Amino acid sequence: MKKKNQLYLECYTGISGDMTVAALLDLGADERTLRESLASLPVDGFEIKISRVKKSGLDACDFNVILDHVHENHDHDMEYLHGASQHHEGDHHHEDDHHHEGDHYHEDDHHHNIAAESNPGCEEIHSHHHDESHSHNHSHAHHHEHRGMREIREIIGQSAISDHAKEIALRIFEILGEAEAKAHGETLETVHFHEVGAVDSIVDIVAAAVCLDNLGIDEVIVPFLCEGGGTIRCAHGILPVPVPAVANIVAAHGLKLCLTGEEAEYVTPTGAAIAAAVRTSDRLPEEFTVERIGLGAGKRNYQRPGLLRAMLIQEVSGETDDSNDNDNKGNAVIWKLESNIDDTNGENFGYVMEKLLEAGARDVFYSPVYMKKNRPAYMLSVLCMEKDIEVMEHIIFRETTTIGIRRCRMERTVLDRRIETVQTPLGEATVKICKLPRAQSDLAGESEIKEEVRCYPEYESVVQLCRECGRSYREVYDIVCQTYRDKN
Repeated sequence: MKKKNQLYLECYTGISGDMTVAALLDLGADERTLRESLASLPVDGFEIKISRVKKSGLDACDFNVILDHVHENHDHDMEYLHGASQHHEGDHHHEDDHHHEGDHYHEDDHHHNIAAESNPGCEEIHSHHHDESHSHNHSHAHHHEHRGMREIREIIGQSAISDHAKEIALRIFEILGEAEAKAHGETLETVHFHEVGAVDSIVDIVAAAVCLDNLGIDEVIVPFLCEGGGTIRCAHGILPVPVPAVANIVAAHGLKLCLTGEEAEYVTPTGAAIAAAVRTSDRLPEEFTVERIGLGAGKRNYQRPGLLRAMLIQEVSGETDDSNDNDNKGNAVIWKLESNIDDTNGENFGYVMEKLLEAGARDVFYSPVYMKKNRPAYMLSVLCMEKDIEVMEHIIFRETTTIGIRRCRMERTVLDRRIETVQTPLGEATVKICKLPRAQSDLAGESEIKEEVRCYPEYESVVQLCRECGRSYREVYDIVCQTYRDKN
């Protein structure tokens, strides 16, 4: 079985779109693939720059979206966001917070539209009733073009990125759009993205989706998001931190917030939407190894350095996957979930079993029991790994009438086994080969431990041969076993 690629996003200093892309690039996502994917987008007015920067003395990757002169917005800096009297450690250019390769633009006065990315509700998104000819109050005007979710879907659909990357990108945009729509009293289909924000958002979101797809990420663990407090300024006034879009995303998708108590905005709506869209768990394995590390730099300097750390990890606890053919020997831990149910019909039970097995349950079975008042019932038992408990319990609560689930940690002994293919007179068959260790021999002079090898034909494989040759299940099963023994 293919090893799962688990991504851990460590958000101690928040998360934003550009930080995520930078961290994934530093983790090993292919830069050429990313550039080709972004070049295929039917939007213009931007270019990207990928470089190395220093943040608190640490070398990190920087992903910068540079807007052209029509779209760039230079005055969304720290002074604008928090006021001239608001002092932050990063309000000046630290000598170690610079770009390599001779870059000369200030981190806080970069071309990437900070306020637009941080506050799509202020700069990026407007309702249908927005006056496209209006000017901002802070001494300059911008060219306005509005895009809604329909246009966003068309842009992503017309790009040359993979189908999986498109799915990720659309999911992120829908989460962001729903949060902004709620903040503005609109719907997902009526809320519109201002072009200044939309270009940045499209690039950041598509780039993150492409990198996740390129790395082959299967699971994403986001335990919590660290966020500041206070207020932040935008074109429409002063907003509390977390800004409304972030607060809506956190509430709708169960993200955990850890407030730092600092007056700072560490989590942008784009960053929160990415976390909500790709997170599969908020719990790290008890034990794991770190295979690769990526550091993504942000554009702001608060008391905490703007760094997102991404890690590819591999679980190494005692839990093992039943379908893993090379690493399943010895004692392993598994969990049993149980619930007594006396008011659910048989058809419902069958459906629940299918859903649990599809979600990764190792086994599901029902036992007839008698409950209080001598009522006949069934005890539902589910065997699963610890990481799947939350998913299993959600399915049980949603699909049955139970109001309580028992859980028990169990140890088991698992035989070493592998999957092989056998060419039989009837055709190709898949078999599971198990090694059964024997006790040490009592024969004098023989101290080696002998192993007995057993062959178990896979059910689906036997059934397929039965249908093709018209023989009975037992007959085909025996022929497969005998063929394996003859060849070994």
